[in-house]
Amino acid sequence: MENDMKPTALHVEGSFAESPDFDPIPRQRIPLTEEDSKRIKRKTDRAILTILIWVYFLQILDKTVLGFGATYGLEEDTHLTGNQYSLIGSIAPIAQLAWQPCSSWLIVKVRPRILMPTLCLGWGIAQTCMAACHNFGQLLAARFFLGLFEAGCLPLFSILVARWYRRAEQPIRVAAFYSTNGWATIIAAALSYGLSQIKSDVLKGWQIIFLFVGLLTIITSPFIYWRLDDDIDTARFLRESEKEQAVERLRANQTGTGTREYKMSHLWEAVLEPKTYLWIGLGLLLNIGASVTNVFGPLILKGLGFDTDHVTLLNMPFGAVQVIIILLASYLAQKAKMKGVILAGLALPVVAGLALLYALPRDQSANGGLMAGFYLLAFLFGGNPLIVAWIVSNTGGTTKQSVCMSFYNAATSAGNIIGPLLFNSTDAPTYRPGLKACLGIFVALVGVTLLQWVNLIVLNRMQARRRVQNGKPAKLQDRSMRRNGAGESVMVTEETGQQGLMDLTDRENDEFIYVY
Repeated sequence: MENDMKPTALHVEGSFAESPDFDPIPRQRIPLTEEDSKRIKRKTDRAILTILIWVYFLQILDKTVLGFGATYGLEEDTHLTGNQYSLIGSIAPIAQLAWQPCSSWLIVKVRPRILMPTLCLGWGIAQTCMAACHNFGQLLAARFFLGLFEAGCLPLFSILVARWYRRAEQPIRVAAFYSTNGWATIIAAALSYGLSQIKSDVLKGWQIIFLFVGLLTIITSPFIYWRLDDDIDTARFLRESEKEQAVERLRANQTGTGTREYKMSHLWEAVLEPKTYLWIGLGLLLNIGASVTNVFGPLILKGLGFDTDHVTLLNMPFGAVQVIIILLASYLAQKAKMKGVILAGLALPVVAGLALLYALPRDQSANGGLMAGFYLLAFLFGGNPLIVAWIVSNTGGTTKQSVCMSFYNAATSAGNIIGPLLFNSTDAPTYRPGLKACLGIFVALVGVTLLQWVNLIVLNRMQARRRVQNGKPAKLQDRSMRRNGAGESVMVTEETGQQGLMDLTDRENDEFIYVY
């Protein structure tokens, strides 16, 4: 009878594999040693994280090449005037913003193995079509569909990280795929420089760039379908005994292991709590600045007096700084277990960089200071992965996670819409009004970060009171934030720890502990 009671991955509430023997609360914990946990983590990195890194890299690459296309004659060849280039830079996030409600539903209802390659194929086709555009209207339409298919990318990836990894492991995994912002900047610069040297009587340099990256994305789609697994239950890279241990590894997260049921109660909880709107505020403010470097970075460098080829090559070290900052910030947040402090600290170098770009004159004598100011903007790229990891580690329930991440992605899209519009071509080459606005935005970002930090502290105190009312200890150890705590789950009492694999929100689960 003991063996009949033994839980498997199929016994987890809301699991994608709907077993007729469904048991919402596993009654016996699976033995899990630290070596078991490390082995499963390594296998998951090879099978899941590598796909996330590659696909996210392609998404960023497809967006980044727009700025390089502008330096190789896109505006002149397509007869763009006024703020039309700014609108082309903004239309993709407008599409993402409009599509977010559908994205949150699709992420819950459609298997990742189907959804991810479909999205990848869609934005690859849109990017390829940009090479055939000859005017403002065509470019606008192509970039709209590119943004539409990219809309579900970040929310889907974030939920996959929450589904496969312990909370202590999540920041560095989010940083791993998000650091491709920097790698994409480096590769986009190298590709743009190399491809632009191709002499063709048929295609312009920017058309060759768009065509290459678009086709690269398209041929990736079937590979994703072949390699990606939906969840632990269906993981082909894990043995049956390892699947049970992989589920046990995630018990301490208290965020569930995934479901295809879209729960309206989770949606309303996300809509009604202040924590959600503070996440939205962080995403909006941070990404107003991020869009500036993506869309106008090459043009700002061009305004410093560099020619087209030098502008392209100077973006490569900027990308390298991005990678270093993203990985370093996430590593420090993981070690210190205090994401809020690190996030606030990242805003300070950005403020200094914006101040340099705003105050220094545009002449040869100030080029060193101007370049330093531009490279300091790379610190802002360490913020998004911290916020994403902060959200998924502080949100329970599959539907609520998808809703919160879609709200966050909508906020980043809004930031990407607003950012380019702050920089008008009539302000070139200094763009001082836009730089001044961004200065105030990053000061506000620090304030919102501190507000969220205080809010999470208050929520933890409320959770402690609820546990006491329910006859449980006021204080619980958060084993999900321990890097070497795999084997400790067997020591948890029967009164606690049973809700960790159920599809409960953080407010429904009184054992949930918020992290700062």
